[in-house]
Amino acid sequence: MKVLITGGHGQLGRAVLAALAADEVTAVGHSDLDITDPQQVSAVISHYDPEVVVHAAAWTDTAGCERDPERALHVNGEGAAIVAEACRASGATMLYVSTNEVFDGEKSEPYTEDDAPNPINVYGRSKLEGERRVQSALDEPCVVRTSWLYGPGRDSFPEKILAAARQQNALRLVTDEVASPTWTVDLAQAIAVLAHKGATGIYHLSNVGACSRKEWAEEIVRLAGLNDVSIEATTQSDFGAPFRKPPFSALSNTNAARLGVRLRPWQEALADHFHRAKVSQGALP
Repeated sequence: MKVLITGGHGQLGRAVLAALAADEVTAVGHSDLDITDPQQVSAVISHYDPEVVVHAAAWTDTAGCERDPERALHVNGEGAAIVAEACRASGATMLYVSTNEVFDGEKSEPYTEDDAPNPINVYGRSKLEGERRVQSALDEPCVVRTSWLYGPGRDSFPEKILAAARQQNALRLVTDEVASPTWTVDLAQAIAVLAHKGATGIYHLSNVGACSRKEWAEEIVRLAGLNDVSIEATTQSDFGAPFRKPPFSALSNTNAARLGVRLRPWQEALADHFHRAKVSQGALP
């Protein structure tokens, strides 16, 4: 199978590249491809002639999106539409990576693929616009929503928490933002399966279970053996961020499960992430 990955030099893009190593895969990063340039996108897709385009390129900086909503919609909405139009012209199928932040977080149980989106911040609105533009341009695209990504190759939430914990004995994390931490390695493997199956429609893919940012941080410091670090509870409003996050946006992986695609509990994936990091640093035999 011939696959082109946009955002291929990013955290998720690299993981998808590894998961599809047995296929003919090309990963293009931001320096190789401006997804907001129709001529460039068309030329790149025509050149590589993929059967599947995994569109992982996005502007994911929530604070940045809030400061510059026009750019957010241009990159995440219009950019996705440009890639979708090029896929339609070339006959390629498209897998668009979206987010749990298309939901408002007012539900008390995990969101299914049938729940109506209602984003409460600019980032979520821009990604939902991308979903809709892709679905409008293509007859049978695949939309994958995920949440709280972390993984090899980038300092994500776990690494930032560890760095802070090693500098101070007390941390403050919110309890009113709950979702599912998702390891890029597990997500990429699930995306690879969907791509090979030719899956279409909307799929929620995240590691199983949900936690608050505080609970996630507690598990991180526990796995690191930093038992003397205390983590205090706080709220989003106390932090005074210029954006809102959905208070509860865990995802139910309903549609993927029907295809036999299931991700493991987030705690197991996090433990594997720590183990892999230790091995790569030579701390384990």
